[in-house]
Amino acid sequence: MQLPHQTNFYKGKVRDVYTIADKLLVMQVSDRISAFDVVLPRPIPYKGQVLNQIAARFLEATRDIVPNWLISVPLPNVSIGLMCETYPVEMVVRGNLTGHAWRTYKSGKRELCGITLPEGLKENDYFEKPIITPTTKAHVGHDEDISREEIIKQGLIPEAEYEQLEKYTLALFERGREMAKDRGLILVDTKYEFGKIGDTIYLIDEIHTPDSSRYFYADGYAERQKEGKPQKQLSKEFVREWLMENGFQGHEGQQVPVMSDEVIYQISERYIELYEQVTGTHFVKEDVDSHQIEQKIIAELERLMQ
Repeated sequence: MQLPHQTNFYKGKVRDVYTIADKLLVMQVSDRISAFDVVLPRPIPYKGQVLNQIAARFLEATRDIVPNWLISVPLPNVSIGLMCETYPVEMVVRGNLTGHAWRTYKSGKRELCGITLPEGLKENDYFEKPIITPTTKAHVGHDEDISREEIIKQGLIPEAEYEQLEKYTLALFERGREMAKDRGLILVDTKYEFGKIGDTIYLIDEIHTPDSSRYFYADGYAERQKEGKPQKQLSKEFVREWLMENGFQGHEGQQVPVMSDEVIYQISERYIELYEQVTGTHFVKEDVDSHQIEQKIIAELERLMQ
């Protein structure tokens, strides 16, 4: 696809991003799925639509906290917004000891991104208060944990701006947890990306989607913790767990296991389940052919650039 006034194109793990006149971005969210920083061989039907529509909903619901990049959603899996100068760090925020944080803790380490973790925690326990565990943004390979001190020392982000990013991150996470609670969910952890235009900081990319976040069901959480049982969750972690069970963690020499039609269907249904649970609305599957996509994007760009 070649768009009018297109000045750049970037194919990410799950998104195709078109730069228009060095001012706007057209983000097409594909059905590709990645885990352990590897794009898996088969797409997941309707995953792009799920991610795009959840992100749009949460971006609209958090504009009072921080400006964001989104201008228009002309198609189920396409968003158009402002092109920002991106910060080279992702702001990961965690309310519970889960996923990568738990794997680090379980290995015996008690420090994560410069933050000392208390003794005596169990998997999925709440932290006393949410913690921010940033990562560097890698275009190829794995994102790397980094501390606040290293970010500032290396000059990746000026200290005053980083402090503002921390404030935005905690406020967005609190809003996300409130909205999740209203839907019977716990927002466990997530990540935010930010950029700048001039001196203004913008929230960019997606937020509070199953690709960037982890949710637990609130009902029964305390009982499951008390009994040492796994939490019932809605997130992409179940994909990672399936891969690990089948001998894949993204390490060199490992082969991605074959994903059957049944596995693909189950993953798609889980994404749709999360959409409906998070938004409280019925998911409507929308199929748009590539020619219609291009026509609608061009028409919207013409409208926006008048």
